[in-house]
Amino acid sequence: MRGKAWALVALALAMAMLVPAVAGAEDKVVKIGALYPMTGRAGLYGLDSVAAAEMAIAEINGKGGVKGYKLELISTDSQAKPDYSVQVAKRYITSDNVHFLFGVVSSGVGLALTEVSKQYKKIFIGTDHASTQLTVDKLQPYYFRVSNNTFQSMAAGALDLKERQKAKPWQTIAYIGPDYAYGHDQWNELKYNLDRFGVKYKVVGEYWPKLAAPDYTAFITSIIKDKPDILISGLWGGDTVAFIKQALPYGLFQKTLFCSPDAGGNYEVMSATGDELALGLVLSARHHNNWPGTEANKKFVSDFFKKTGRYPSYSAEGAYAGVYAIAQAVEKVGNPDDAEALVKAFEGMKLKLPEDPDGFTSYIDPLTHQIVQVQAIGETVANKDFPPATRMLGNWKIYKAQEILPPPEYLKEHGSDYLKGRMK
Repeated sequence: MRGKAWALVALALAMAMLVPAVAGAEDKVVKIGALYPMTGRAGLYGLDSVAAAEMAIAEINGKGGVKGYKLELISTDSQAKPDYSVQVAKRYITSDNVHFLFGVVSSGVGLALTEVSKQYKKIFIGTDHASTQLTVDKLQPYYFRVSNNTFQSMAAGALDLKERQKAKPWQTIAYIGPDYAYGHDQWNELKYNLDRFGVKYKVVGEYWPKLAAPDYTAFITSIIKDKPDILISGLWGGDTVAFIKQALPYGLFQKTLFCSPDAGGNYEVMSATGDELALGLVLSARHHNNWPGTEANKKFVSDFFKKTGRYPSYSAEGAYAGVYAIAQAVEKVGNPDDAEALVKAFEGMKLKLPEDPDGFTSYIDPLTHQIVQVQAIGETVANKDFPPATRMLGNWKIYKAQEILPPPEYLKEHGSDYLKGRMK
């Protein structure tokens, strides 16, 4: 009996050891390889993006995952460096066997990673970077973006300036933006759209600081000397905060109307400047905590606050959207390894997102792989509903999704060979 008892114990132990191994073999995971800056001026964008992506993954996995798969996020600090990010992306693909590349904040990094995506035929979901080149000039089959690009923002900005010119005539304009693709794209696209919408203007200055410049004093004094009626800013993140704080002692915002249609309305700007932030600045971003006032947006903002103890910067909603886009594509295809079928699933995809106002649902344009969304532009007003900010945006102007897209002639002139081939 004793021998039989020990045999039974040994068998039980062996079975216990086998169960985890069998369960592990049966686990099915969709791996998402994320790259975001987690330190420096852009670090908050990365922290918020990862937090929102994790929030979306928890929601999806909590409901059983997708087609028997659980979603898993692998995240690395991109350091906002293209060369380093390329190395990490290749490791993700060749060693970690990720199904998707995901994220990035800097358009410089995005432009580098889209080449990796193309080389390895690995789908890259862009959640924050905004250079239009990625969905026009450099578009390739495996790239999709789930937040507005600079063309959409600048088209909305041009329409806003057209309305302001009718209400209170202005003549001169100047631009300050970072000296790389993202900054130059904004300025070129703003001028293109001002011309397209028949706005008369005269350029009196262009200023090109490096990304993360420590001192904007020389630029500020030049702007004051040039006396533009309108100053368009293409700065973002900590650069916007630094510029505004350094410009305050010079009274710049009493001398010119400050407009930043793409990223100036990020919550980070409001939370970092408090009562110092001038009223009446014309700003926008890719998501707003207080617009639209839908239950979906209120829930997203509330859930993010519960998870992190802070209100989200706009990058968070882009990452949240990206995870849900992946889940919807895998749900349709049923296999995260079938890249070609997934491409088809993303093209034309409809996504109801927190930033969508009632009556509109975001969708991915099947031609450019760019998400199509409504854009709201507001003015800084007193608002203490989202502390530590004491300013938020209000006095909204809403621009329809279709009216801010690049027209066909723009795509034909600037599009990649891949895009032009699809237009024939």
